[in-house]
Amino acid sequence: MSNLSLAGWSFVVLLLLIFLRMPIGLAMLLVGVVGNVLINGSWIPLLAQLKSLTYETFSSYSLSIVPLFLLMGQFATRGGMSKQLFRAADAMLGHHRGGVAMAAIGACAGFGAICGSSLATAATMAQVAMPEMRRFGYSGALSTGCLAAGGTLGILIPPSVILVIYAILTEQNIAKLFLAAFIPGILAALGYIIATACYVRLWPEAAGHREKAHWRERAGALVAVWPVLIVFVLVIGGIYLGVFTPTEAAAVGAAGTGLIALASGELGWRQLVAALLETAVATGMIFFIVFGAATFNTFLAFSQLPQTMAAMVVESGYDPWLVLVAILLCYLAFGCVMDSLSMILLTIPIFFPVVSGLDFGLGPEEFAIWFGILVLIVVEVGLITPPVGMNLFVINSLSGGVRMSETFRGVLPFVASDLVRVAILVAFPSVTLVMLRLLY
Repeated sequence: MSNLSLAGWSFVVLLLLIFLRMPIGLAMLLVGVVGNVLINGSWIPLLAQLKSLTYETFSSYSLSIVPLFLLMGQFATRGGMSKQLFRAADAMLGHHRGGVAMAAIGACAGFGAICGSSLATAATMAQVAMPEMRRFGYSGALSTGCLAAGGTLGILIPPSVILVIYAILTEQNIAKLFLAAFIPGILAALGYIIATACYVRLWPEAAGHREKAHWRERAGALVAVWPVLIVFVLVIGGIYLGVFTPTEAAAVGAAGTGLIALASGELGWRQLVAALLETAVATGMIFFIVFGAATFNTFLAFSQLPQTMAAMVVESGYDPWLVLVAILLCYLAFGCVMDSLSMILLTIPIFFPVVSGLDFGLGPEEFAIWFGILVLIVVEVGLITPPVGMNLFVINSLSGGVRMSETFRGVLPFVASDLVRVAILVAFPSVTLVMLRLLY
């Protein structure tokens, strides 16, 4: 069997192991180890490689940003910041038709700015917003659909752990990727709010009515969220003013969020220990997946599969935009059954060399950043695409009796909004790159 055939079959074996519920990090490590041995004909090159690969992976300075952003999200979750954000958004928007659902989406966007995890944002905001929507007579379909979609904002609006991993894989600037994600993230939140407005006009019975909040209630709710705004401005502003590196900004954000949570009285000793343990567990999981992916990708590099595929696509004469759309459709399909991190680690070493050799009228850096944002968005759309989007199952499990079919129906307008946004960003790369071009 040729090296290329071996690499091709490795994907079949890998997907089979994943469907058999083997942890994806372990599956990639196992397939990568076996593939390396079969290509090299001996264990000795593999052992020599693992010796350096292990050290390089776990001592990476760039990856140190991951546990810091995770800890920042844990402090925000356990410090009651999600409640404050939702109360502020609800006070401003709740009296409009579908306003409580819109407030939940706005709170998801705000919480995503200090969390960086899609599933964590969805699960946290569901616990806060679901009881309010139920109290004001919102249907199960709209409640679960808007929260599942809003959760995806957690990974798109900076800071984002997935963008950090993408930056490391493609050797791009983390700060520039964060900057490029702002406008797509804002468009996503606005698109979801518009989808909610359309939903409640087509099905008026899906949303109840909430009285307009008094101006004092609004002012008090806005004052309560100032610590969140300060942390966000400090972290993101510090990066773009050159005060902090992204890693230093993550450390400042984690420390600031922790101090705010302690000062609020929400973060006791038990919650602090739990936050540290959750961060350690999540970091260990992510690092193990990164290590497994590095082993598997080394095997693919030995097989020459990425280079061969890139050369074949360039020589085929296919239209670059057709190739891009085909790759995005693959991401949409795989995003339905795999988590974002695993999908990025598994596919970027294959797809990125393929599309990098094509002409989209952009420079290498601009193309890499634009492609990264597109991939991130499409993978996140997969998280809310019926029938297997993971965010849908997380939200439905927290909904307390809403049928899964209702959740599927409720999320469809938000999926449609996502597809429109993807089409706009594909057709007009400048929408993603405008802030990058202005500041750099």
